[in-house]
Amino acid sequence: MPIQNSPYDAFSKLLSASGHSCSPAELHGVLLGRSCTGVGFDADNWLADAAEVLETEPVDNVRNALIGLQEMVKGELTGDDIAVVLLLPSDDAPLAERAAALGEWCKGFLTGFGVNSGGLELSTDAQEVLQDLAAISQVQDALEESEDGEGDYMEVMEYLRVAPLLLFTETKKSAEPAAIKPSLH
Repeated sequence: MPIQNSPYDAFSKLLSASGHSCSPAELHGVLLGRSCTGVGFDADNWLADAAEVLETEPVDNVRNALIGLQEMVKGELTGDDIAVVLLLPSDDAPLAERAAALGEWCKGFLTGFGVNSGGLELSTDAQEVLQDLAAISQVQDALEESEDGEGDYMEVMEYLRVAPLLLFTETKKSAEPAAIKPSLH
């Protein structure tokens, strides 16, 4: 029975066929990271950030995939879900490959958040989330192909599914009061 082509594998093939060496996990991380700073969901701004990560302007099929990915993320962050779906290799991929992608996702998230978060004042909780992501991006090599390694991976993945929502909710709150203050003149 053939293995189902996961969204991750399909996106990975699309990127490599278009000459991009970046992983789908890193791109998804950048997208979620930037989205969690409150920059909004303007497709052109996202495509500009993506072009920097890809190191070239994305071709049409990659552009369309990136816009689709953004629509999915927008739906997750602004909807009623309490977790986001991470773009990572499927569970039947070797743990080392999944762990490496998790690290790439974290690095991407930190890049997307860092590039767009100028002037944001973050709570202690939000700062701890970013520190956790930085730590996770460093430890992917420590996960071993074992039941414990598998358990650790699942635990980290579950954490990463809710961490962006905490940051998104916080940055949304800090942006709201400014938007509704009456002008003084």
